[in-house]
Amino acid sequence: MQRKHVACGLVVAVLIGGLSSRVMAQGFPWWAFDSVIEEVQARGKLRVGLGMFEPWSVCNAEGELIGFGIDVAAKVAEDVGVEVEFARTNWSYIIPSLIAEDFDVIISGMVILPERNLKVNFTSPYNSTGIYLVANTDQTAELETLADFNSSSVTIATRRGSASIPAVGNVFPDAMLVHFDTNNAVLEAVATGRVHAAAAFATTRTTWVEASPETLHLVSEEPFASLVQAIAVRKGDLDTLNFFNGWIAARNADGWLDQRRRYWFETREWADQVATDPDIIAECDESFQ
Repeated sequence: MQRKHVACGLVVAVLIGGLSSRVMAQGFPWWAFDSVIEEVQARGKLRVGLGMFEPWSVCNAEGELIGFGIDVAAKVAEDVGVEVEFARTNWSYIIPSLIAEDFDVIISGMVILPERNLKVNFTSPYNSTGIYLVANTDQTAELETLADFNSSSVTIATRRGSASIPAVGNVFPDAMLVHFDTNNAVLEAVATGRVHAAAAFATTRTTWVEASPETLHLVSEEPFASLVQAIAVRKGDLDTLNFFNGWIAARNADGWLDQRRRYWFETREWADQVATDPDIIAECDESFQ
């Protein structure tokens, strides 16, 4: 009996050693088999990284965060039985910040892209979105179809680091792409005629055109590309990935996600809640840096 225990111990040791060698050989980081979701439970708080853009995360008139991503994060935290804490991050640095453990997860409308998937693990998609072309009416009087914008004389604006960039490059390879740091900067560029058009996600294109109906127009009612969005977690954390995949499946099945998607992406019932006072917006932005 003792020999069997020794033999079993040797087998376990060999298996663990082999696994460790394989993990090291593949270059997984030290936390590859840690569980962030268990850490969240022990800590009593889920730390969520996000960028600021409608309708995922915006400031309301009271200086609080609202949006689809905010609802999702709050519901996850409620289901886990912990508090939620939001960390606003420059979009260009949001993945490095996740890897650096500044927060636990990204719930912020992040589109699945191959180059991103090399750095993080994505859950199952929990939303999809179309990309549209919003144009400056005066600057594009002679451009009627999407195909007309595929020209070297046309400039198209995108937000720096946006998932729309590859799609714009694929559909409009001859156009000149110009990148800006924020959605507001992109909107300003197309509204003032500094660029001919701008790539906009589904809800954004509606707010832009409604805000400047005499200056901007939608080139086509149909999107020129579609993308899927998912929650991002650190690579190698299979336990956390499994939890979020299960959570998305459960909340799709019971209709909660569909109800929230309809509210934030198919209606404008929330629009009058969004802060318009510059002081409140600035204070809110600063508080979630």
